[in-house]
Amino acid sequence: MKPFLIVLFSVLLVSCSTSTYDDIEEIQEENQGEVVTYQDVAFIFQNNCTACHSNPPQNGAPMPLTTYSEVKNAVQNRGLIDRISREEGAQGLMPLGGPRLPQQQIDLITQWNLDGLLEN
Repeated sequence: MKPFLIVLFSVLLVSCSTSTYDDIEEIQEENQGEVVTYQDVAFIFQNNCTACHSNPPQNGAPMPLTTYSEVKNAVQNRGLIDRISREEGAQGLMPLGGPRLPQQQIDLITQWNLDGLLEN
């Protein structure tokens, strides 16, 4: 029994970390890259949205998403980020009929919004 306790204690000791939440936050802040602009996210809309959100819109889409101003308006006034962020299979998820966009692309669009929806 004693060797087992020694091994258990050793495993617990080795697996402990001295990192704090502040350390993790600092690393995330350091890893933030340049400001995301529309030029960085435009490909997402072109590849995933314009089949329906073309100009003119197709398949019952309510508006086009073919230009910077149209996409910016959809983010600000039409809940675009909410629609693309819904869980797979949730009502209202875009793109309609799925599959859900990769989380990395959703995060990039969200960061574009947080960075101020800049065009260039």
